[in-house]
Amino acid sequence: MSTESTIPDSIDDAATSVGSLWPIHSFVTANPLSGFEDQPFDEAVVRAADLLGGRGYPSAETFRKALKRGQIDPKILGAELAEAGYEDDPEMLLDLMADAADTEDRDADTATDHVDRVLTKWLSAFLDEGSAHWSMPNREAGFYVAFREVAEYDGEVPDEGVVADLPETPIEAIETVLEPYPESQWVPIFEEQLAALPGWTGFIKQRATDEGEWQSTYPISLEGYLAVRLALLDGVGATIEPSNEDADANPADELARAFLRAWEATYRGDLVEAVAAESQSLAESDTSGRPDAQLVFCIDTRSEIIRRHIEAVGDYETHGYAGFFGIPMEYQGYDADVPVDACPPILEPQHRITDFPIDDDTRTRYDRRSGVREAAHEVIETLKANAATAYGYVESAGSGYGLALAARTLVPGRVHGLFDAADGLVPDEHEFCEPLVHHQHTYVGDLPVGLTTEEKVEYAATAFNLMGWEEFSRLVVFVGHASETTNNPYDSSLDCGACAGNPGGPNARVLAAICNDSEVKTALRERGFDVPEDTVFLAGEHNTTTDEVELYDSDVSESHADDLEQLRADLATARENAAAERAESMDPGGSSGVSETERRAADWAETRPEWGLAGNAGFVIGPRELTSDLDLDGRAFLHSYDWSTDPDGEALEAILAGPMVVTQWINTQYYFSTVDNAVYGSGSKVTHNPVGNIGVYQGNGGDLMTGLPLQSLMTADDEPYHQPLRLSTVIHAPVERVNSILADQEEVAELLDNNWHFLAVVDPTQDHRAFQYESDLRWIPLSERHEVDAEVIAPAVADD
Repeated sequence: MSTESTIPDSIDDAATSVGSLWPIHSFVTANPLSGFEDQPFDEAVVRAADLLGGRGYPSAETFRKALKRGQIDPKILGAELAEAGYEDDPEMLLDLMADAADTEDRDADTATDHVDRVLTKWLSAFLDEGSAHWSMPNREAGFYVAFREVAEYDGEVPDEGVVADLPETPIEAIETVLEPYPESQWVPIFEEQLAALPGWTGFIKQRATDEGEWQSTYPISLEGYLAVRLALLDGVGATIEPSNEDADANPADELARAFLRAWEATYRGDLVEAVAAESQSLAESDTSGRPDAQLVFCIDTRSEIIRRHIEAVGDYETHGYAGFFGIPMEYQGYDADVPVDACPPILEPQHRITDFPIDDDTRTRYDRRSGVREAAHEVIETLKANAATAYGYVESAGSGYGLALAARTLVPGRVHGLFDAADGLVPDEHEFCEPLVHHQHTYVGDLPVGLTTEEKVEYAATAFNLMGWEEFSRLVVFVGHASETTNNPYDSSLDCGACAGNPGGPNARVLAAICNDSEVKTALRERGFDVPEDTVFLAGEHNTTTDEVELYDSDVSESHADDLEQLRADLATARENAAAERAESMDPGGSSGVSETERRAADWAETRPEWGLAGNAGFVIGPRELTSDLDLDGRAFLHSYDWSTDPDGEALEAILAGPMVVTQWINTQYYFSTVDNAVYGSGSKVTHNPVGNIGVYQGNGGDLMTGLPLQSLMTADDEPYHQPLRLSTVIHAPVERVNSILADQEEVAELLDNNWHFLAVVDPTQDHRAFQYESDLRWIPLSERHEVDAEVIAPAVADD
């Protein structure tokens, strides 16, 4: 095998240790340790600590506060500590844990620091996505070539070693630097160098894989990045010989592991017990009857709050479904510059959906007013980029602009009201546009425009199958969700995770259009879905910052006007109650209600417009009746599912292989961003410095921050709001069915076997008993989890 083919393979192997990082304008939540998921969690965090320097468990102080608040059951904790061989008082053990925590700072490697400074300067210039006023020259030729041409003009680039006379290709440069090292060391060398700046590495890795517009125009590869890095290291005389020492676990880790498992078991036990009790009640109750309306929300934890309040104000039925509504599409908005992938990153878009105008008069009004708004936006962006211009503009604009600035700062709530009024003068796109859903027999790139009738039927049937629907109301509303914030680089992190950090409204509109298609309705009836003639499907969008639910109902006939009016009124009441609950969680005892959530949405100095998915810890897969009487505190993902309508388990398998994997990504990002924010998060928003429209620095430069900011996780510097627990999923289904699915879904089973994710089943066919997954397709009754002689069972796996 030639060296040229060996080097790329070695780089690919090494790159698995660093997670992908998406641009901040389309924030995708992901496990920062995704490359270690083939290892047991406890081993993975030790390896990651050695490579990336991050802590893998909550601190002793975090555990201490959880214990005092009753979040950790002392009996469960005692059992976990005894199993780990500890008999001392928990408080004493927490003191030991704190003492054993590694607080030593690593010595700075000035040579490597110099290389990092040079690299990050040119990476930010090359990878910029439209914010820079002066671009790095010759970006079209790729990063390595572009750097090679500017290196001689950069006084910080050494004039010795390989970098002084860079070869023509990256592979040649890497070969030259690697010459003194045996091939057996190549992967460790690459791994350590890629992990040196994991933010930039993760971004390059994702961009090179995605092959989108920016990558096709300005290509970069891990090979090119490593070639420059290794050449710079050679120029400063820094060693690249990898460490041969195996990573040692921190002495505090074993104790932390026991406390964490007890905390997780406490939460999981309470959740499973509540679901099991509701399962028994569900079996004894009559839930028939046509509700006034059915509303389908994203499984997002924030939906749990608004769903609970909607159900409390009327005869409404709510359901949970993945927020992209099962439509893996690339979406092009009416006046959007570029399309977006409106589906989870584990899926590839299968269709191109474009908004097209159907009302010329409204479109003209929109174009005229939005043009003025866009011009104002460009002025603001210019001011932000040029301080001198900003001073001159404010001086010439006079007191009016100064008053606007003051209002933004001092009375943001009133500004929100004014903007609402102004926005009312500009029609929304959905008022004059429709998604081009019908198949056009054309392609944009490799994607067909629209969907065939057969595809429409399949997507609608899949949605109803996964949710276990057998009855339909007069109004069925698919509700996507989006966030509303001002001056927030992390705004897309608050949008729909199932839509790759984009709003979910477009997906909801597409599914509603599909289900209203007369041919689709006929085909659905032939499949056994008895959709009444008077059922109308419509879309909406839930603003998770203010809890407003906007309905897209321009095509709904007069026959449903009264239904809509009542629904709107009830949604307004539900919003008031949900907003009061949400505001209290952000500022206990402070301002509350809709006015406070609107202030947070409009305040450009607000570092915490909403909590996002902070607090997430559980995922319930089952009928809504299992959780409708429970206050889950916005901590649980909820996916509707009825095991009795899914005899072959196909619907459940789709949920486990799709939404359950995505929720685990979300959960692990929140977990690691909380336990070590400096390494796996992004620090305080107060000191963030946005770079290139792709990410943020902490301060003036350095690595791209990879996770969530402190304000999304903490109520104070030492007071976490998010409880760092691994996800616990509870499924309402026969345990043998779940086991059969896991036998086929090896990657999902691996996450469970390696303790990245916990799974319990409430089995309605076994007297509603609860079972917890142990490992290797074996289960144990949950009530016996902490009994020494508990019997482990392995339900029979159905033959194929």
